[in-house]
Amino acid sequence: MEFICYPKCTTCQKAKKWLEANGISFTERHIKEENPTAEELHTWQQKSGLPLKRFFNTSGQLYRSMQLKDKLPDMTEAEQLALLATDGMLVKRPILVTDETVLVGFREKDWAQALQ
Repeated sequence: MEFICYPKCTTCQKAKKWLEANGISFTERHIKEENPTAEELHTWQQKSGLPLKRFFNTSGQLYRSMQLKDKLPDMTEAEQLALLATDGMLVKRPILVTDETVLVGFREKDWAQALQ
């Protein structure tokens, strides 16, 4: 199981504490130092069943400064994946990749249900 996070992110810190408290072993990956590739993001999106826009960190400074809210609707999925792969700070976090599913963002109830 891979836990993709940004260590300074408080939501990522909560998710990590939750995983540890529940005795769930994982490999940690720093999203800024080891940015997900377009191929990984595509695979995760397919596995998660979520729309691609859920993988964007819409509350991040980079997202806002690039005015992506207005640009994303006109971009193809391939263009969106390529953009996400340019900078880990554009990607919503944390991401938990398991054999069965991919969880994006931390909602304790959803994680508990998925990892039972």
